[in-house]
Amino acid sequence: MKQIVLATRNYDKVREFRELLRDIPVRILSYDDFPNFPETAVIEDGNTFAQNALKKARAVCAITGKIALADDSGLEVDALDGAPGIYSSRYAGVEGDARRNIARLLKELEELPWEQRGAQFRCVIALVTPSGKEMVVEGICRGRITEAARGNGGFGYDPVFLDEDSGLTFAEMSAELKNKISHRGRAMQELKKILPEFLSMTPYP
Repeated sequence: MKQIVLATRNYDKVREFRELLRDIPVRILSYDDFPNFPETAVIEDGNTFAQNALKKARAVCAITGKIALADDSGLEVDALDGAPGIYSSRYAGVEGDARRNIARLLKELEELPWEQRGAQFRCVIALVTPSGKEMVVEGICRGRITEAARGNGGFGYDPVFLDEDSGLTFAEMSAELKNKISHRGRAMQELKKILPEFLSMTPYP
């Protein structure tokens, strides 16, 4: 069975990826499977989601000697000209502080009417093999930013991102529904179309 190392320390992402890839015969590894993995292996200083995803995947592949999968994703708000974008996880100044990021976002949009609160989540996934073969796919999910956080599930901006078809924020959804319609879910659907052939062409375990 082929092994793929996820380039993340975010347990929620690891859990989501394992669920999304459960029907593909691969073993998903994380940094926890490599006790000596460097604490700061990658500096995400790219100008686009694709640049960051590829940089992470290449670094993890080089360190582990295994196929590496990395994603870079974020929220793009229409009224903010696409911000926070690649800075989504540190929008309020502290990496990964979701509550502060959401608070800043809601403050910046508090005067906007509903029809001007359009936004999208974007996810770019990169896969890199030790032989240098690379693949990049993308997924986008449109929605709107709510006026207040709703729901206790998910992570990041999920409590304020509303899917208009269901009337639910990502934080109110079941994991099954979110994985089906989310930006990451859609990127994974594209990846899964070509992943079996991609894996069959690499000899690495």
